[in-house]
Amino acid sequence: MNRLQQLFTNKKDICSVYYTAGYPTVNDTMPVLEALQEGGADLVEIGMPFSDPLADGPTIQASSEQALDNGMSIQLLFEQLQTMRDSITIPIVLMGYFNPVFKYGVEKFIAKCREIGVDGVIIPDLPFDEYRELYETSFNEAGIANIFLITPQTSDERIRLIDAHSKGFIYVVSSASVTGAKQNVQQNQIDYFNRVNGLGLQSPRLIGFGIGNRDTFATACQHAAGAIIGSAFVKLLSEHGADKQQIKAFINTIKN
Repeated sequence: MNRLQQLFTNKKDICSVYYTAGYPTVNDTMPVLEALQEGGADLVEIGMPFSDPLADGPTIQASSEQALDNGMSIQLLFEQLQTMRDSITIPIVLMGYFNPVFKYGVEKFIAKCREIGVDGVIIPDLPFDEYRELYETSFNEAGIANIFLITPQTSDERIRLIDAHSKGFIYVVSSASVTGAKQNVQQNQIDYFNRVNGLGLQSPRLIGFGIGNRDTFATACQHAAGAIIGSAFVKLLSEHGADKQQIKAFINTIKN
């Protein structure tokens, strides 16, 4: 079993946290990651900043812009994470857009992920059919999970197809909107979660977009293996920086 498989086999109410690499300052990537692990995050998604993050709301867009201004790049991120497995034991997923990965070199990117111990990637704008045709074999041979997103508009047929090609988990986008914390979960979202759960999928699911407090996290966990917190945590970093106690307190508030 790899780290993602072990996590979903052994834990419920999984708390996954997203943050942008190189934010608030360029050297905060590892300190934030270490604080998240120490605070009890079960899985961490590290954002690779991009100049045109179409799926992201204003909070994450602003963090991406700042990280790029700080000099963050995929190359620098890999350098920062080179020895992360000396201290980091939880699964790590890189999340970002295809353009920087393509410029870096997809095969080179996959090889580097494997070398440093990245468990999976989320590339929202990589077309599913293109992935299957050009890259699926390389990702599978390297043992790197490529994690796909589904939305309320995704058909049952498409969800089943994505499930058949998924490794790790499926990212259930809670609503047809950009990222950003919401105060509660609406009934139409619950209906959508129930529809997905009724399909008998083999892949575990995490719910993301709009999860930012204890109530939305707890509700999401009733309908999936866990949930992903992004904008609310990035906002915390914007206000307090990589303060370990603030980060640990944030995770405790979400989980407990």
